[in-house]
Amino acid sequence: MRNFMTAGWIGLGKMGLPMSSHIAAAGHALHVYDPASEAQSFAAAAGAKVESDARAVAAAAPIVFSSIPNDAVLLSLVMGSSGLAACMKPGSILVDTSTVSPRASAEVAAALATAGVLYLRAPVSGSTSTAETGKLTVLASGDETAYREVEPLLSAFSARQFYVGSGEEARYLKLAINMLVGATSALLAEALTFGQKGNLSIDQMLEVICESAVASPLIAYKRQMLSKRDFSPAFTVEQMIKDFDLVIDAARDEQVPVFLVSLIRQQYEAARAQGRGHQDFFVLLEQYEAMAGFQQRPAAE
Repeated sequence: MRNFMTAGWIGLGKMGLPMSSHIAAAGHALHVYDPASEAQSFAAAAGAKVESDARAVAAAAPIVFSSIPNDAVLLSLVMGSSGLAACMKPGSILVDTSTVSPRASAEVAAALATAGVLYLRAPVSGSTSTAETGKLTVLASGDETAYREVEPLLSAFSARQFYVGSGEEARYLKLAINMLVGATSALLAEALTFGQKGNLSIDQMLEVICESAVASPLIAYKRQMLSKRDFSPAFTVEQMIKDFDLVIDAARDEQVPVFLVSLIRQQYEAARAQGRGHQDFFVLLEQYEAMAGFQQRPAAE
């Protein structure tokens, strides 16, 4: 017989809304909060109970998920006299699915430990489309007892779950993956631009690349975007800059050289300066082409 659980969710953005909706669709009782009324309406339609604020979510559910944009929001959500550390009951669980710095996450861990609240770092790997289909990958670290308890909820919105340690390991792993993701855009853009100078088309090259030793799910996922030159964002240049800054800051803290990430971060900065900050991060292709003297191509119909 299946056991249904009661969970809360704070933050109903592009990732948080579909992830939380999968929990409700799986039959679990879900209490949610987001300041955006449109997000509240979508969550209610998916079967969630909309609460008035984060404290009300914490009062209603022994397991609370958060999906928020950055360090500052996470720290504000948890710390302070009205934060989750002050209002969650001892023994309850906070599961943060966001991409934030190990430093901020460690501050949250300390505050929650003092309050007797279990803390699971559970950033996800995947796109908005994999969030919508429930096929994300969860990278989890923190209290292992908490992880085992929330596994049924994690599996509602993810295809794979990895428990990697008792501390900030999941934060480092997520950033390591994003280093590779962001670098792939830059290297592929450079390679495709080089190939065009040799009279190859984008479609020719991508067909072969996707069947070669360097084929990857990421390149396959972005293949149509590159072919059609439709850079509607699944993940923006601005978001990639934020993640690269997290990497660089953490690397500085740990005294790890990150030469390539630092260089590629400047390529994304140049793209933002050219007005491409809100386009998909694979728009670096057009940046490389412009530097190589190609005229900008119109998007395919």
